[in-house]
Amino acid sequence: MERQRHQGMAKNTYMRWRLPLVCLLWEAAMIVLFGVFVRFGAEADAHWEEERREMNLTSDIENDFYFRYPSFQDVHVMIFVGFGFLMTFLKRYGFGAVGFNFLLAAFGIQWALLMQGWFHSFKDGKILIGVENLINADFCVGSVCIAFGAILGKTSPIQLLVMTLFQVTLFSVNEYILLNLLHVKDAGGSMTIHTFGAYFGLTVTRILYRPNLEQSKDKQGSVYHSDLFAMIGTLYLWMYWPSFNSAISDHGDAQHRSAINTYCSLAACVLTTMAFSSMLQKKGKLDMVHIQNATLAGGVAVGTSAEMMLTPYGSLIVGSISGIVSTVGYVYFTPFLESRLHIQDTCGIHNLHAMPGLIGGIVGAITAAAATEDVYGKEGFIKAFDFTGAYQTRTPSIQGGFQAAGIVVSLLMAFAGGAIVGGILKLPIWGDAAAENCFEDGVYWESYPTKGPSSWHVLDNNLGYC
Repeated sequence: MERQRHQGMAKNTYMRWRLPLVCLLWEAAMIVLFGVFVRFGAEADAHWEEERREMNLTSDIENDFYFRYPSFQDVHVMIFVGFGFLMTFLKRYGFGAVGFNFLLAAFGIQWALLMQGWFHSFKDGKILIGVENLINADFCVGSVCIAFGAILGKTSPIQLLVMTLFQVTLFSVNEYILLNLLHVKDAGGSMTIHTFGAYFGLTVTRILYRPNLEQSKDKQGSVYHSDLFAMIGTLYLWMYWPSFNSAISDHGDAQHRSAINTYCSLAACVLTTMAFSSMLQKKGKLDMVHIQNATLAGGVAVGTSAEMMLTPYGSLIVGSISGIVSTVGYVYFTPFLESRLHIQDTCGIHNLHAMPGLIGGIVGAITAAAATEDVYGKEGFIKAFDFTGAYQTRTPSIQGGFQAAGIVVSLLMAFAGGAIVGGILKLPIWGDAAAENCFEDGVYWESYPTKGPSSWHVLDNNLGYC
């Protein structure tokens, strides 16, 4: 009798028609929209030769492609390899971590090119795209990858696609408000990418709260090889983060400064993470969860102020603080959020992205408010904050106020948007797995038995099917 009741409550995770239908229809929509709206920008168009002469440029090497593409490559690797492998720590969800990250990112960059294009590069009825648009699309998808970390292992691929559709839209709106209306500086996206993406994902996972998730607790941990794969993602992200924070900064000193500040912050973050990971464990041993994640918090926390005159020692301070806060978060805040607030944060994005993102926004506001012409030089001061045109009368203190307002707007957009999207994803039509089958590749992936250590589990292809 108990067996029959359990089977009657099982969820239908069969994807043979639903997933292909969604993917093919949405890709067809992308093809139509790209055909109607998207065209090459001036520096990618075949008329570049004429454009170059009009701009008095003497060589093709002055095409923006040659300045931006190396950074684009680094950012692209971070999105698809870094984030993907960082989430492979779950012992039975490696396919889902890398594969679904691949899926949502591939769809997300297409939708982001459209959404961001309508806001930022829409001219004469067309969206003109170049290499900088590709970088910004990756940034947008980065916020989706962050949110994915909160719901990792608990959602179907269709739910992830639906979340990506809405989150990219909301990200583009939030980004437009901050960068265009508030005139906020946020080169590395502490506010637009990390704060928004993390609190959006945390709100979604709160709405999707599963009271019976304890039934799959045995699959929520890691094994030796899964932690090793996750560390690959960590190292890719750590190495390329200076490119991430400097990718869209102005050529010259701003981009150079962004890379140096990020480099220093990340280095300091590793030492404080190691120190507190050992200090907070009863036996003084290091926890691989902290090393995989908290060591990256320095890149998040320095994002907003990276292109400002934060100074190398200032970057070391920011990185040190963010490593401590993130590690403490994994030890104390994550259990509190789950037990008291019912926020089931699979990857701990609150510790890696949310809190460091807030630190980054606050540091950016303080650094902007403290800026002076003595530090930047007259021309450098105007260039650093783009105090031209309608903003030429803006003072550092006012800029600092707008930077702080950017944090508030990002939080409001994240909470409101996450609540709405979470409500949509909660509808019983998306094919998500039952609580006892969460964190299990066999629900959505064709799997096979593996020979090896006993910790390498054999996957069941029929889990969750009705």
